[in-house]
Amino acid sequence: MMNRRNFNKLLVGSFALSLAACNSLTNVATLPKEKKRVVVVGGGFGGATAAKYLKKFSPETEVILIEQNEVYYTCPFGNTVIAGMNDLDYIKHDYKTLAKKYKVIVKHAKVKKVDGANHTVILENGEMIPYHKAIVSPGIDFKYEKGYVKGSEMYAPHAYKAGAQTTLLEEQLAGMKDGGTYVMVPPPNPFRCPPGPYERISLVAHYLKHNKPNSKIIILDQKNKFSKQGLFQEGWEKLYGDMIDWRGAEFGGEVLSVDPKKLTVTTEDETIKADVLNYIPAQKAGQLAFDSGLTKGDWCPVNTKTFESRMVKDVHVIGDASIASKMPKSGFSANSQGKIAALQITRMLQDKPVVNPPKLANTCYSLISPSYGITVAAVYEAHEDGIKKVKGAGGLSPMGADEGYRMLEAEYAVGWYKNQTADIFR
Repeated sequence: MMNRRNFNKLLVGSFALSLAACNSLTNVATLPKEKKRVVVVGGGFGGATAAKYLKKFSPETEVILIEQNEVYYTCPFGNTVIAGMNDLDYIKHDYKTLAKKYKVIVKHAKVKKVDGANHTVILENGEMIPYHKAIVSPGIDFKYEKGYVKGSEMYAPHAYKAGAQTTLLEEQLAGMKDGGTYVMVPPPNPFRCPPGPYERISLVAHYLKHNKPNSKIIILDQKNKFSKQGLFQEGWEKLYGDMIDWRGAEFGGEVLSVDPKKLTVTTEDETIKADVLNYIPAQKAGQLAFDSGLTKGDWCPVNTKTFESRMVKDVHVIGDASIASKMPKSGFSANSQGKIAALQITRMLQDKPVVNPPKLANTCYSLISPSYGITVAAVYEAHEDGIKKVKGAGGLSPMGADEGYRMLEAEYAVGWYKNQTADIFR
């Protein structure tokens, strides 16, 4: 029975709950007076790294990581899922450790824009989160052209954003008939993970060799050369014979138009019908970068010593979207850049001068088969006029190496992936 005493208890309890909810929102929606706040937008290789290392460098700083998805699927090792070597959970990661162990405030929401003029991150739901500094790691978006439009990825998957697209391409490959044709269209430069399309071709060839050996692969490249080309082609010839037909842009590869629903690609010489069409469009910075005024052309210019945007003060852009000179757009690069941004922002918030950053690095392993790996590595340093390679540092796997060498590189690739993801998410 609801008497006055019980009603008063209910009223007080409801008020307390409402007050707690308002206080919780206020803690996010207003700047804290006793400490600095950094808002990180995007929870991939760059953003998640930056959030973690900000808390390691400056535990007293409030770090809010805003990522739309509760789980993150990595593009690295996504090709092993497409080829049936691993299941999707192998490339799945979450943000629980960042929240629990490192005390990063993780918020799953979609960001509408970063308002640099008002130092505020605006969410799609209208919520505004002010910041002292922001880090934006928006990844890539696609240029839809030549008949490949939004929605085309449901027929001709690009699988260059991991997750549902990875699974779709895996299913299409598994359903392809023996004797079918797998057609890939790699994008023009610059794009995410330069060796990525060619590793995918390698592992698709490995799958076909063992499951559908009468099939063939045609690569209609929008470039005349590609990363680690000699090493890839040496491996293809050794492992897959004449299964793979690579055509550079000047040698019949340039695409004039594509019909994703009919799975046809038209070049100057012919129209090719695919059984599976893997079309990877030309790329640009993620749409959030454009909406936030961070771009000049297709990408985001930054001060390469701090990764602060040259377009918007107090916003730092890292990862694939940034113009980082000689550094490729890769997961390892984004990881390195996230650490540099975290270091320099920590110093800025403490009113200390920025330092010449430590050397940046990139190591990229590619699998030509589960037991055949190749590598490219480089070391970089930041100068006032951009990031440049350190002469004599890094290099390529040697041509003509024996099976034992290639097997070790494949094992190192697996170790690299485990160590890299642990460095970010654990």
